[in-house]
Amino acid sequence: MFQDFLKIAEAACRKSGEIQREGLKGALNIVHKGEINLVTDVDHACEKEIVSLIQGTFPDHDILAEEGSGIRKDSEYKWIIDPLDGTTNYAHGYPLFCTSIALEYQGEIVVGAVYEPNLDEMYLAEKGAGAACNGRAIKVSTVSKISQSMLCTGFAYNLRETTNNNFNHFQNFLLKSQAVRRDGVAAVDLCYVAMGRYDGFWELNLFPWDVAAGLIILSEAGGKVSTFTGQKFDIYQKDILATNGLVHQEMMKVLAAGL
Repeated sequence: MFQDFLKIAEAACRKSGEIQREGLKGALNIVHKGEINLVTDVDHACEKEIVSLIQGTFPDHDILAEEGSGIRKDSEYKWIIDPLDGTTNYAHGYPLFCTSIALEYQGEIVVGAVYEPNLDEMYLAEKGAGAACNGRAIKVSTVSKISQSMLCTGFAYNLRETTNNNFNHFQNFLLKSQAVRRDGVAAVDLCYVAMGRYDGFWELNLFPWDVAAGLIILSEAGGKVSTFTGQKFDIYQKDILATNGLVHQEMMKVLAAGL
């Protein structure tokens, strides 16, 4: 039902990845949106290309993009776009970043595409059709204990301004898990849980474009997503717990100790 939308999302992701790879060859124009929150000319170039492709194909659809491009038309279709997730990594030449594109239809995410150009990994999911990486079906891990789990998290750009900054949870999980990683790319983190590289992910203060595509990719790969307290998650909430399902309850207990 949503295959044509998924094809456009994939094409837009690949074009964005080309721009990102090319941009690494030259000097970047970097602007600070906040003290530690960056945006580059490549963010804008990627978003312009993505929005142009989507609106050129589906002119009546809404656009919600991180850098503000696109037109809101009160459509039942809304494209949610992060043109360059991991901008700080990108600005430093650290090879982990991606493009993330999702389609929300009547309030539900039905299509997700995440492309990580450094490893040339394209993650795709369509509601009810499973999830894949480079054309191969992916599934979450079978690890059932936190003590044997590799987890991941991140720290939001407002960590210096708020006490709700994830430091306490980070310490608690370090003491409970096999390992914790911090990549700085939430969309990729969710995809890595979806394919079993990670067993669980939690983070605070995220935005819809950070999680929309990863949410459906993980869900279609058999994972579980909720708020920290186990409530139903939607992309407009600020805290997310995403796991293989088997360590979900145990991770909730650790999070509850830090609330």
